[in-house]
Amino acid sequence: MFDDLILLAKGGMTVYHGPVKKVEEYFQGLGIVVPDRVNPPDYYIDILEGIVKPNTNAAVNVKDLPLRWMLHNEYEVPRDMLQSASDSGSPFREGEGGHTGPEAESKKSVVSELWGNLRDILGQKKDEYDYNKSSEDLSNRKTPGILRQYKYYLGRCGKQRLRESRIQGVDFLILGLAGICLGTLAKVSDETFGALGYTYTVIAVSLLCMIGALRSFSLEKIHYWRERASGMSSLAYFMSKDTIDHFNTIVKPIVYLSMFYFFNNPRSSIWENYVILVAVVYCVTGIGYTFAIFFQPGSAQLTHAETPHALAVAVIHAVAHHAVAVAASPSAAARSPAPQGVVERDDTV
Repeated sequence: MFDDLILLAKGGMTVYHGPVKKVEEYFQGLGIVVPDRVNPPDYYIDILEGIVKPNTNAAVNVKDLPLRWMLHNEYEVPRDMLQSASDSGSPFREGEGGHTGPEAESKKSVVSELWGNLRDILGQKKDEYDYNKSSEDLSNRKTPGILRQYKYYLGRCGKQRLRESRIQGVDFLILGLAGICLGTLAKVSDETFGALGYTYTVIAVSLLCMIGALRSFSLEKIHYWRERASGMSSLAYFMSKDTIDHFNTIVKPIVYLSMFYFFNNPRSSIWENYVILVAVVYCVTGIGYTFAIFFQPGSAQLTHAETPHALAVAVIHAVAHHAVAVAASPSAAARSPAPQGVVERDDTV
């Protein structure tokens, strides 16, 4: 049924590659004889896996079978394979296949060993350079422009977000629950002007939105490196991700404020809070992008946990200052009733 047979050792090294009719002859030359009533390929595979030991009197090591095949075909044997065979004490005939055995290798001088290693390293570097820097493109492929790549990645990213709709729904649900909890805990008072509610809002929204931003790039680094090596535009890839994430930048503040304003009645209007939250979400999304690109996923999540606290200190001062200005305006004073226990003085005579 089969004309040729390929046997691979652990690590993908070739042990035999040739006609099926000659496989038993080859292994018999090594001293490995197949027992009666045993399928030869199964027996050879069991030997390579270490399940069965070779039934032979010759000193044949399973790890040396790839080297035996290279010497049999007069291939150029890497120096590290000869050195490992020499260290394991495997006997080879000197001059087999046009190569010297480990005993002759041990007699070489230190200078020749160094020169051989240097030659191998330079040859490997030359092969890598020729492979990576070759100017000849046999595929005749034309890389699309940035706008066309942007259109393609925009569609792909949109489909990914639709497939992750359940995760998006969970994010919106958590934001709504956060708005309910923080709106209940943070009470508005004349002394603080609701500063505690603003602080909770900035920290909670920053944390939840930055977690979603980390997912945009942390999980696709391998795909990005592979496609970047094939000519993908990093600008088109980034802009497509950022464009799709603008949906969350606009919708997430609405979800949070719809719950927060129902349980808490801050002095500032809902439109003013929405504009500030959109700016906060856009800011923390960019910070999340930076952490996802330059850090590993675990380090990025650990780093982003401390960012909202520093951001809240900067935002809360601006929000509180604006709330004080609104409260001190004449229109706000006219609308606000006098506090309980305070009697307005009548200066009329």
